Amino acid sequence: MNSGSHSGMDAADSRDEAELGGPHPVDRHVGLRIRMRRKELNISQERLAEALGLTFQQVQKYERAANRVSASKLFEIARALNASVAYFYEGLSAGDEVETPAATPNLQAHAFLLTAEGAELANLFPKLGRSRIRRKVLELVRAIVGVEQEPQASVESEQTAALSYEAH
Repeated sequence: MNSGSHSGMDAADSRDEAELGGPHPVDRHVGLRIRMRRKELNISQERLAEALGLTFQQVQKYERAANRVSASKLFEIARALNASVAYFYEGLSAGDEVETPAATPNLQAHAFLLTAEGAELANLFPKLGRSRIRRKVLELVRAIVGVEQEPQASVESEQTAALSYEAH
């Protein structure tokens, strides 16, 4: 590590972050996986920090990828969260594909699922017993965010909506 570093990152790390417009996608992915596993186990940031000999702010920084997790610290985190080190890399593409925009929606989806609303939605959505209702909820969300459907699918949806309305 560079002896002039104040944040635990060397000059190359700073350049990488600046060139990519923020933390490296792998660092974001690992941070999100740390947070996801911690929440799965219902462990607070404070409790994890205590187990690691850190402050909860440092755990926050790891989860947000504001600070990179060293190999030794990731090993300790894996032990504290009863997971393998490989768990934190699951879902990553191999090679240069990591830096492509295609990885971003996956990270956004993970980040959303870690919010209170995302977790609640993920828990409730499967409880919608009928697939027809799930499709309707999905269509509603698409309409709200303005995602365009193919014209044929749209016509079929309108016909289905009209039939279901008439049936009630």
